[in-house]
Amino acid sequence: MEAMGPVARHGSAEKRQKIVTRLRSVAGHVRGVERMVEDGTYCVDIMRQILAVQRALDRINAMVLEDHLEHCASTAIRSNDPKERERTIAELLEVFEMSSKL
Repeated sequence: MEAMGPVARHGSAEKRQKIVTRLRSVAGHVRGVERMVEDGTYCVDIMRQILAVQRALDRINAMVLEDHLEHCASTAIRSNDPKERERTIAELLEVFEMSSKL
């Protein structure tokens, strides 16, 4: 975790920039899908594009998870504070539980 002024920034700056770049790309893709819907494009073509957006978001989520495990979670798990370790593990389990309900 790196500190930048009074606000703590989590993860690596390099990974955050890559994630932001991918998110902007996905946002553009979503706007393209929106145009397809407005234009009355064939439904199956729209569904294919939506699946592509979902796959891209899954890849971004994996990048965020990797960064979290490498920086935030690993620091917390190595901590001498057992409550911090337990909190970190509980957070990760909660996220995985949420994802299995989707």
